[in-house]
Amino acid sequence: MINVESLVAKQLESLLEEEKNVITNLANASALIFQSYENVNWAGFYIYNSETNELDLGPFQGNVACMHIKPGSGVVGTAFEKKTSIIVPDVHEFAGHIACDANSKSELVVPLFKNDEIYGVIDIDSPSLDRFSSVEQEEIEELAVVLSEHV
Repeated sequence: MINVESLVAKQLESLLEEEKNVITNLANASALIFQSYENVNWAGFYIYNSETNELDLGPFQGNVACMHIKPGSGVVGTAFEKKTSIIVPDVHEFAGHIACDANSKSELVVPLFKNDEIYGVIDIDSPSLDRFSSVEQEEIEELAVVLSEHV
């Protein structure tokens, strides 16, 4: 078991305990994120597909979304390519932003690893500008560590 500190990470760890189905785990994780954070209009995953060299839409909560994103494109593709978390206070000021949902104004993207290899990303959008801080980034990074053992 991983040593987790945030309440949401503890809830996720408990929720995923003994579950081996990746889709089930990602679906429940997206629901947990969506219901645990205020002022969020989208929470979900993009998973890397090496055959197409794209990030494919995974389980999520919110409005319909872009189904495929190229590494390096938009916030999702940039976070994936750089293997680092990105907070964007105003998505309309992010060069190359992909507008999957016109209501989204700020975004947090955190890479997800499996066996020390990049697997995909956790993507969270908000209808408010400057919604995400280093606090949410650290919590979602902790969730990514928990998820890394269940994907």
